[in-house]
Amino acid sequence: MQNVLFVCTHNSARSQMAEAFLNKFFSDKYKGFSAGTVRAHINPNSITVMKELGIDISKQHSKSIKELPDNLSFDYVVTLCDKANESCPIFPGNVTRVHKDFTDPLSFTGDQDEILAKFRVVRDDIAKWVKSYFSRKN
Repeated sequence: MQNVLFVCTHNSARSQMAEAFLNKFFSDKYKGFSAGTVRAHINPNSITVMKELGIDISKQHSKSIKELPDNLSFDYVVTLCDKANESCPIFPGNVTRVHKDFTDPLSFTGDQDEILAKFRVVRDDIAKWVKSYFSRKN
């Protein structure tokens, strides 16, 4: 089993979704984790759009990289935004570092329906990328 850490700025949307998708699609080969360069809270819109696909992330919680257990090592560290890529620390060991920038859902404006529609686009982009990238690794 290989450990994969997904990192974005607040660990509130993108990294939470990526963790859940990896654990859903590839639980036989990978264990997904997520963290942020800064801890915040899981955005309720993330919970809503993931639940639409039958994935419940309501029990996950936001954490910073500094809160990860010292004894936890990673085979992959995937940064999901440019800001996290710039500030993500170096992890010891033979870690494959991957960067894929996704739009920050926290920047979305509009009414709730418009914001949810934009969250769905990011969610679907993340799902497609996780499935594509990690299926090539199998």
